[in-house]
Parts: sequence; structure tokens; C-alpha cells
Amino acid sequence: MAGAALRTAGRQLSQQRGARAPVLLRQLFEPKSCTYTYLLGDREAREAVLIDPVLETAPRDAKLVQELGLRLLFAVNTHCHADHITGSGLLRTLLPGCRSVISRRSGAQADLHIEDGQTIRFGRFALEIRASPGHTPGCVTFVLDDHSMAFTGDALLIRGCGRTDFQQGCAKTLYHSVHEKIFTLPGDCLIYPAHDYHGLTVSTVEEERTLNPRLTLSCEEFVKVMDNLNLPKPKQIDIAVPANMRCGVQTPPS
Repeated sequence: MAGAALRTAGRQLSQQRGARAPVLLRQLFEPKSCTYTYLLGDREAREAVLIDPVLETAPRDAKLVQELGLRLLFAVNTHCHADHITGSGLLRTLLPGCRSVISRRSGAQADLHIEDGQTIRFGRFALEIRASPGHTPGCVTFVLDDHSMAFTGDALLIRGCGRTDFQQGCAKTLYHSVHEKIFTLPGDCLIYPAHDYHGLTVSTVEEERTLNPRLTLSCEEFVKVMDNLNLPKPKQIDIAVPANMRCGVQTPPS
């Protein structure tokens, strides 16, 4: 019922707006941490946001923004990352006027702290903020306002999900976040994760609802699987987490 209601609301919203030009979307990749960065823009208003920038590729991202004639309003993070240093601090220097953004629950510094239910606007578009904790307490999913696409960070990956064994993670919380905040979106809503390690780029809500080997389990089974992954510690965690707690408001060291 909830999914049908959201689908109907999304169609009504699109009809009210009329024939709106599609959002400009560029999916960018950083190979060391296998991180996806997403540039979203309004071609008419020339305003843009960047989701999950990486320090090493921030100059590339800034160049693309300039080449496309856009003004970057926000460099946003889905959470405080452990496998790379965010590029949001450097982008504030490279593109004056850009503001860093992260969830208030992350505890990290930023120009703007966001919470569940708020929106980030760029031109005629907006990203809805859905708290999706579990991988970390401060994880959020960004949903385009017509519910056609969702940027899920590490909460939901393609046929997987983020780990829950560090940074105050909780498998039970993650399970409910995905099922209640992401799987309630329309089935054809595109899923864009923060990482992929197998060459995949995009999925859909329906695919993950039916094919995700972890999140099709019961909550109890899911918790058992997550508690027994026995994964090595991320290589950059001791450098990345302290830097990401502050570099939303300062340029990190080169």
C-alpha cells in the first residue's frame, strides 16, 4: 500500500509540473575506493549538486562542472566515509560558493547539516533526504523529487549493502532503513549506490527488493549474515574518518 501511494504521489507531482526537462546526471568513478560520485544539474537554471565527491578526483569534478557551465551549490555526502577522504572541503576552494553538506547525525563538520524529511534544491529540482542509518548512524539517501532515482550511499548497494561492524553500525537498523525508506519507493526507481566492486552501475528498487541476496532475508537472518562477514578493516579508515569529520569546512592536506 505504501509503495502504491508513493507511486501515485510521484505521478501526480510530475503531472503538476508538466513537461519538465530531465535532470542532468553524470556518474563518475574513483577507482582506488571504487566510489561513485554523482553530478546532478538543472540545465536551465545552471545549478548543480555533487554527491559523494572524493578528494583525489575533486579537480576532475570541478572541471566538469565548469565545462558544463554549471554553478555548484552543494557538495553533499551520504555519510562519513571510512574508505576515502571526501572532496567536499577542496571543492569549496575550487568552486567558491559551493557549500559542504552532511547529516547532522554524522557528527561531522559542514556548512549545512541536514535531517530526515528536508530537501536540497537546485534549480527546478530537489533531493528529498531520507535518513537510512545502519551502516553508520548518519547515513542518508537522496531521492530525486519525482521518485525516479535514489542515491543510496552505502546503505543499499547493487545486490548487497554496506557493512555494519564499525562506526557504530547496526545490522537491524540498516535492515529496517532499507525496507522502510528505500524499498517503499516505486519499483522502477533507479538505485545509484556509492560503491560497486563488480562493474555494475545502476539497479532498481524492484530488482533489489527481489534479487538482493542479503535484503531478501528475514531481519533475523540478515543480522546473522552481517554479524559473520569477518571483513578486514578498510585500509584508509584511520586517515579517512578523522579527515571526514572536519574537511567539510576546511581544505584537507594534499
